[in-house]
Amino acid sequence: MTASVAAFGLLGCLTTACGSSESSGTTLRLVAPEYGNNQANSSKAYWDKLTAAFTAAHPGKKVEVTLYPWADVDRKVTRMVQENKAPDVALMGAYSDFAAQHRLYAARDLLPIRAEANFLPPLAEAGSVDDTLYGLPFVASSRLLFYNEELFNKAGAKPPKTWSDLKDAAQALKTAGVLYPYALPLGPEEAHAEALIWELSNGGGYTDSGGGYSIASQQNTQTFRWIKDNLVTPGLTGPTPPAELNRQDAFTAFLHGDVGMVNGYPSLLHEAREKGMRVGTLTMPVSDALSKEQTPPSVGVADWMMAFKHDGNRELVSSFLDFVYQDKNLSEFAERYHLLPSTVTAARATQRTAADPSTEQFLTALRTSRLYPVNEPSWLKVSNTIKQNIGKAVAPSADPKTVLEDIAQQAGS
Repeated sequence: MTASVAAFGLLGCLTTACGSSESSGTTLRLVAPEYGNNQANSSKAYWDKLTAAFTAAHPGKKVEVTLYPWADVDRKVTRMVQENKAPDVALMGAYSDFAAQHRLYAARDLLPIRAEANFLPPLAEAGSVDDTLYGLPFVASSRLLFYNEELFNKAGAKPPKTWSDLKDAAQALKTAGVLYPYALPLGPEEAHAEALIWELSNGGGYTDSGGGYSIASQQNTQTFRWIKDNLVTPGLTGPTPPAELNRQDAFTAFLHGDVGMVNGYPSLLHEAREKGMRVGTLTMPVSDALSKEQTPPSVGVADWMMAFKHDGNRELVSSFLDFVYQDKNLSEFAERYHLLPSTVTAARATQRTAADPSTEQFLTALRTSRLYPVNEPSWLKVSNTIKQNIGKAVAPSADPKTVLEDIAQQAGS
């Protein structure tokens, strides 16, 4: 979910039992991504504390944690699985390909009914294949439109509710000299998120009502044609072509005060307010073609905990996951990285104690959000195709319909 680095030497075994690559009933091996971006906020501190508490409560049991950068963790776990050295538990961005290989425990085999029923419904739905939960959502985020209130006030712009409002605000910001009136990150880092945000706001999306891919649908074609004609061509998306603008670059420009509007998630809002920026948050403005009664879902993103089947490890994995998903443990991790917990009870606790009122807005958006179709085993391939190509749909000489049809063909949809 959050791109991170591990240049500060946090690779390898971190906690209480480095050693065997073989699964056992006494040592649990967990592979997880590094959420921090420096030594001070490394995930190591969290896992050290949690595993120490777990082993204290379960004498004779040990936990081995290995952290990898987000850019590497999916590939590392995939290789472990291919070499028959899968960990007992992995935390990463996708799960369904392993479920399709029948390598994962179902949640019902590990968690009490109350715990399985406690996951937020959109997350549980995305974590399920054929109505069976395999991907246990860990932390999540939803996306809202951020706007720089100071730049809006200087430009005399109004917070947008519709696409035409957004265009008017962007034009006012450009006239006032804002470098990126609307930052449109369709570069390969996370183009699939920005694209889905826009598609949903016009009644589209990556899949149709039957669950099949609908990348080149009429609604999606209309969406990218509107973006190209009304934002990109008039120069309202800034000096960097959208296909070359990555999410982190857009966020950095926002924090520098060079962006009027950008879609973001809770941790970016926290960073901005730490810098003293005045930032407003809105649900994504809707297409003027939609009726006023329609409220499209926001985009939700989750990271997935999964448990691999090994002889003799089910009881230990069950105990560990039950411990991880206790409200206090889940909330501590979410709060550490300004993300949202994945369960109903932890989300309620977060909502009650949050000092920032925008937290409630993110949680509200998450409860009715649309997630990527991560329960499709082909999603990793499809998402990579989207990330590499979707920005071409708004290029000056492009026909959005042709670009979307090419993506759909490459993705096999």
